[in-house]
Amino acid sequence: MIPIVDYAEREARLGAILNRSASFDPDVEAAAQAIVAEVRARGDAAVLDFTERFDGVRPELLKAPPEVLAQAFEAMDPALRRIVAEAAGNIRRFHEKQQQQSWFMDDGDGVLLGQRVVPLERVGLYVPGGTAFYPSSLLMNAIPAQVAGVEEIHLVSPPQADGLPHHLVMATAHFLRLENVYAAGGAQAVAALAFGTDSIPKVDKIVGPGNAYVAAAKKLVYGPVDIDSVAGPSEIVVLADETADAEFVAADLLSQAEHDERASAILVTPHRPLAHAVRDHVARMTPALERRAIIESSLRDFGACIVTETMEQAVTMVNDLAPEHLELIVQDPWQAMTTIKHAGAIFLGPYSSEPVGDYFAGPNHVLPTGGTARYASALSVDDFIRKQSIIAYTQARLQATGADIVAFAESEALTAHAHAIAVRLDRF
Repeated sequence: MIPIVDYAEREARLGAILNRSASFDPDVEAAAQAIVAEVRARGDAAVLDFTERFDGVRPELLKAPPEVLAQAFEAMDPALRRIVAEAAGNIRRFHEKQQQQSWFMDDGDGVLLGQRVVPLERVGLYVPGGTAFYPSSLLMNAIPAQVAGVEEIHLVSPPQADGLPHHLVMATAHFLRLENVYAAGGAQAVAALAFGTDSIPKVDKIVGPGNAYVAAAKKLVYGPVDIDSVAGPSEIVVLADETADAEFVAADLLSQAEHDERASAILVTPHRPLAHAVRDHVARMTPALERRAIIESSLRDFGACIVTETMEQAVTMVNDLAPEHLELIVQDPWQAMTTIKHAGAIFLGPYSSEPVGDYFAGPNHVLPTGGTARYASALSVDDFIRKQSIIAYTQARLQATGADIVAFAESEALTAHAHAIAVRLDRF
């Protein structure tokens, strides 16, 4: 089911894994482009038409009434409500540590220079709600925006048969005090957020996971609005040595393989007996899992237990992969962490299983995929703020530096720039 691959034979397997999210299906991109154009031209009418076509229902109102959100929250299972509240508290405390403050410096001569930190005014959250809904994902996307101080958060999610978003979407939104919830999903919802309609206002940034059509639409609207990323399939790499518990490793690989048939789950180890033991545990565990067919497809096409010759080789491979999730199940995970250059999130030791981060610990689970951890970071409060440079010059400073500024501008043949300074110098 999950193949064992020797280090010397890794290239073909890794090539298939790394290329799986390199581009969109042309048909998906063309369809998304047509939907975006139609919504931009016809607004609500197009959103409703596409919703009826793709979701099989035409909502009476795109915006869910506040009382319906409250009712969904009241109907939420009390045990789940408690768990969501505790997870939300953990997530909020973590992200509050990321808050930045405006600052100013006295540069002499009465000159003040600084940086002003300002939250985005209006953000759109895309929340899946088709075959499954994940309250954890809504928490991870909404809470950093709230901590950043975003004034308006507008949430879109596909309607169910009753014309309303999934009841857990509405319940979790009410818990988070989100009042702007719309029964719209797919590329049409992304376009509505990007360009605005009568019911759904134009936002400054769109965040949140979705299917291939949602991802393609986000890519298409980038520019008129900002986006978090164009996310690819989920992935996990476990770096393990002879101290690792094979059953733990197998369970963690399976936890990511169940996401999607294109998800990737990889063990990298210099200890061959561990690779064989993990493969055996995977084979034993999989038949009992609810998403067995997805797991089998994922592991067959994009899974691997790669056996290296040394731990140094294993670390180099991990850095080349730049995985979304990286578990270090080794004798000294803290030391191993210092050798890691590229990873979205790092989980240290046998009890930091990846689902701990998905649901409960507090750090964000919206992470860079497809090798983009080389330059990208987890979703954070920083994604919902802008930094404005502040310059307050005085006559004395301009008089002292103006000639240099004029000369610099003239060196670039920007004479109007030079004149803007010279005209002031002439007054001194």
